[in-house]
Amino acid sequence: MTRMRVAVATCRTAPQLDEDGPLLLAALDAAGADAVPAVWDDPGVDWAAFDGVLVRSTWDYPLRRDAFVSWARACPPTVNPAGVLAWNTDKRYLGDLAGAGVPTVPTVFLEPGETSAGPAGAGDVVVKPAVSGSAADTGRFGSLADPEATALVAALHAQGRTVMVQPYLPGIDTAGETSMVFLAGEFSHAVRREPLLAGAGVRRPVVVADVLGTVRPVDPDAAQLAVARAALGAVPGGRGALSYARVDVIPGDAGPVLLELEVTDCFLFLASAAPHARAQLAEHVLGRLRAGREERLSR
Repeated sequence: MTRMRVAVATCRTAPQLDEDGPLLLAALDAAGADAVPAVWDDPGVDWAAFDGVLVRSTWDYPLRRDAFVSWARACPPTVNPAGVLAWNTDKRYLGDLAGAGVPTVPTVFLEPGETSAGPAGAGDVVVKPAVSGSAADTGRFGSLADPEATALVAALHAQGRTVMVQPYLPGIDTAGETSMVFLAGEFSHAVRREPLLAGAGVRRPVVVADVLGTVRPVDPDAAQLAVARAALGAVPGGRGALSYARVDVIPGDAGPVLLELEVTDCFLFLASAAPHARAQLAEHVLGRLRAGREERLSR
């Protein structure tokens, strides 16, 4: 069988991918692909030379989301689908999931020029852009009236960015954040992470090394898995549209709640995955791309 050519999309600050990269490339090679890292906005890349694109470390898209979405729609088929990437790269998708009955962290979205008292109830709040990553421009404050919080909202609005405000749920301080990874449509593994917003103020952006130093493998409980599966089922096109996903949950008052659903450029903690799970991911990616290629050739 002819080997597939796969571009593994990344960014200029991680041209050789992240710590997941060697394991991912090895799995794709074993499955029958010639996979190479490629910077998504590099004008020198001939995207038409590839059978498909696996989006991985494109961490610099938040300030250029429109360009990123246009690129994803124009290049060879992406894994996951470009329409899902467009939906997932704006955290207003949390409203869609909440509307579908998925337990989520309550979120208020403030468009530029809008003001709000923030989420109901006492306690700290989290402020961040609706299009964001790596905890950039994210802060924890005593209230939305805190001068630092007001300044962050104003700065983001001045950039034309939508702001999201959430209550800081204290259960994360004791139980941490649980990340459940799904590969080839099935639950693969989970890790528990320490909270990123341990203190008040605006957090500096994180890098993968910051996170890896705080993680440990865990077995999620039935309630956490139920939230994860409900979230995946509410993705446009359904859970079957995804080759990979990471579902992050934290403790809420009545059980686990979704913090984020990551199906774009999420770190997958592949070192914690069983070798057969990495192999299944690679086979799933190539199977999806082969099917897409055959469909295009038959038109």
